[in-house]
Amino acid sequence: MAGINAPTGRWLSIVGIGEDGASGLSPAAREAISSAEIVFGGARHLALAGALVSGAARPWPSPFSLDGVLAARGRRVCVLASGDPFLYGVGASLARHVPAAEMAAFPAPSAFALAAARLGWALQETDLVSLHARPIARLRPFLQRGARLILLTSDGDGPRQVADFATAHGCGASRLVVLEGLGGPMERVRETRADAFAFTDVAALNVVALEVAAANDSPLLPFASGLADELFEHDGQITKREVRALTLSSLAPRRGELLWDIGAGAGSIAIEWLLSHPSLSAIAIEENEARAARIARNASALGVPHLRIVEGAAPGALAGLPAPDVIFLGGGASEAGVFEAALAALKPGGRIIANAVTLETEALLLAAHARLGGDLVRIGLSRTSPVKGMTGWRPAMPVTQWRYAKPLGGSSE
Repeated sequence: MAGINAPTGRWLSIVGIGEDGASGLSPAAREAISSAEIVFGGARHLALAGALVSGAARPWPSPFSLDGVLAARGRRVCVLASGDPFLYGVGASLARHVPAAEMAAFPAPSAFALAAARLGWALQETDLVSLHARPIARLRPFLQRGARLILLTSDGDGPRQVADFATAHGCGASRLVVLEGLGGPMERVRETRADAFAFTDVAALNVVALEVAAANDSPLLPFASGLADELFEHDGQITKREVRALTLSSLAPRRGELLWDIGAGAGSIAIEWLLSHPSLSAIAIEENEARAARIARNASALGVPHLRIVEGAAPGALAGLPAPDVIFLGGGASEAGVFEAALAALKPGGRIIANAVTLETEALLLAAHARLGGDLVRIGLSRTSPVKGMTGWRPAMPVTQWRYAKPLGGSSE
């Protein structure tokens, strides 16, 4: 769907409605519904609004689409949503196509707000996470000792999935609260430990609150870059922990950026990139089928199952991909055409970081530095190793790193 230009007038009303139905709405929200020529919403929302709907009631189509709303532009249209329409709701989706000057919004308390009120939790100190239609693996980074989480789920099985996942990751002692039908006549709040979860009659409309308690040996993910190599499944083709931490620092992730990880190996760079902020996205390009499958397993295990994986050899596999803000070249940089294609695809102002351990790739980076500039860094690490019954230092292969920012004019020549 394309965006639309703004006319004068607020033709679209977005009304958040709770489980208490019309009785919980303000007079202005009631008027927005009753005066609308067309009212869009889920079947449950339309039922909750009841007799307030005097215009044509339009349940959302399946699959979900906003086309009907946008096609009615300029008429009096009302969209019904759960709670706060701009918190994981349809309001945020509509705002991508309808200017704010054309909308009037009437939010109700969100499920997050209602849950926090029932629990006495400060919202600003609580992580708000949507697992609605998203893999449960996305919960992993939020499992931190002492964290308070409020989780939107998809259905009545969601709380059990949360309980099982928390228990499997060493957080079985966590306090788990299931809150059903918040704000309505069927509201129910029940509490248990994650590892003792036994509720079998959970309503489809629920949220889960989790107060994380973790055993001392729980596999919690640290916030800093440079996860232990053992957390990744790999065949030796992995950017090692210390080099990875330095590389993530050089990549310098910023809000909303897209990374290409070319020759991704175990996917460790792309995975840690995604872990650094939820607004980031990444594409891991890997030609080896077994490694591509391994990347998918690592991404899921470490809480970023949304990592996009492209199986294929660069430069051919790069064709048609969205332009990156940042590129990491860790493998295959010396293959014919890869370096040039990566540089050409990079957005103006974007950054490219390339690591070399072979002389051939190092020569490529030295030539690129001589031609284009940027920074060259040599990374040398040593680890202790047994030496005739004693201990000594054994140097790892040195890594040459080239850091380059593409000129805003777009030319790299």
